[in-house]
Amino acid sequence: MEIIRIPRILQDVAITHRMHGRKVGFVATMGALHEGHLSLVKMCREESDVAVVSIYVNPAQFGPSEDLAQYPRTLEEDREKLKKENVDILFLPDDSLMYPEGFSTCVEVGGLSGKLCGAFRPGHFRGVATVVAKLFQIVSPVRAYFGQKDYQQALIIRRLVKDLNMAVEVVVCPTVREADGLAMSSRNRYLGKEERQAATVIFQTLTKGSEAVRSGILKIDALEEEMCGMLRAEPLVSEIQYCSAYDPETLDEIGETSDTILLAVALKIGGTRLIDNMLVRRGAEK
Repeated sequence: MEIIRIPRILQDVAITHRMHGRKVGFVATMGALHEGHLSLVKMCREESDVAVVSIYVNPAQFGPSEDLAQYPRTLEEDREKLKKENVDILFLPDDSLMYPEGFSTCVEVGGLSGKLCGAFRPGHFRGVATVVAKLFQIVSPVRAYFGQKDYQQALIIRRLVKDLNMAVEVVVCPTVREADGLAMSSRNRYLGKEERQAATVIFQTLTKGSEAVRSGILKIDALEEEMCGMLRAEPLVSEIQYCSAYDPETLDEIGETSDTILLAVALKIGGTRLIDNMLVRRGAEK
């Protein structure tokens, strides 16, 4: 596995691969890799001639009161995991190269960025869109792989690619879960033992909500109340930021006649913010 730290060098390497007809696949991560990340890497490896993974904790997507300094960094472990997956190139830039002195450009996807997580993390998706645009420019991938757990992020990146005519296919892969249903996340390691057990209420709530949607019985307002009630019943849930049914394309609260529904939750258990979602078709069997 080749390790590249300088964007200009990776640009040249990636362009050379594409000139020789090799398909470059890309997975952007912030490290602290778990099986969710590795599922993206596996698909990238299977579908690409050259698999590129980046590890970069992007400061532009963290707010002033968020966990940039505490965000888990496990570089040596991550490198070993990626070697086992036969990744071709690991990109490890630092802040001085990604955001050099005088950097003054940002990319923002209007509309979508202000909803759901964006309402609680101002500027977050501007930071995500900016760094992803830079990474796509550096890596020149044919395909880039993202997880459904970060549904809003993936939707915003798809809009970014479409609006800016980027020659990248955005592939969204299923959420990978622990045995008890909790969506894998680097932030799960912040949870204490009791908090980790309490976090299973998210999957339980989404599952209950999806069953109601498939049954076609509940109206949306009743569905939201039932889901929020399940979350409020867990004592270690310290804050519910959103919990409802949304249009999977616009992220607006959904109408009663919509066929496909995004059930999405963001909450805090103790001081740890967790998100999850499920896409469900109304009246569909499991």
